[in-house]
Amino acid sequence: MSTDETNVETPDAEAPATEAPATETATTEAAAVETPVEAAPAPVKKSKPVDGVILGTGRRKTSVARVRIKSGTGRIMINGRSLEDFFPNVQDQSAFMGPLVDTEYADKVDVRVLVSGGGTSGQAGACRMGLGRALAAMDEAAFPALRENGHLTRDSRMKERKKYGLRGARRGTQFSKR
Repeated sequence: MSTDETNVETPDAEAPATEAPATETATTEAAAVETPVEAAPAPVKKSKPVDGVILGTGRRKTSVARVRIKSGTGRIMINGRSLEDFFPNVQDQSAFMGPLVDTEYADKVDVRVLVSGGGTSGQAGACRMGLGRALAAMDEAAFPALRENGHLTRDSRMKERKKYGLRGARRGTQFSKR
């Protein structure tokens, strides 16, 4: 009888042992299926400082500005000229200085800009965007102020192309009755 009891007890003792791992596996698989994978937020594109210089590129209409900033005393050079010499219009000067004033870096960084293409207002807008991007890469705490004031937003307005059959983008030919 003891042999029969041992045979009877062994399957009963093994049955719960084999069921437990099966349920643990099922629970683990169910947890893996139910848990959604969250996407990480897009990182702010940071330029790596080379010799303490941080780069930023801005575009507006057909103008492109390459901005280099580094810690300094507030010196600004645009295409080898001073701010007042390059942008005589006060509106363009304030557009350029906007990111520096909003983040309070006007007297803390030196700015060198190479800008080409377009006219003066397009170049000022390109410099503004490039300067904003460089400041955001330099100091993450400045990002919200730059975003709120629109210094990081690309202005997508461009000149509309000329269409065939018209004299310009939208202007047609003059109507002649006779």
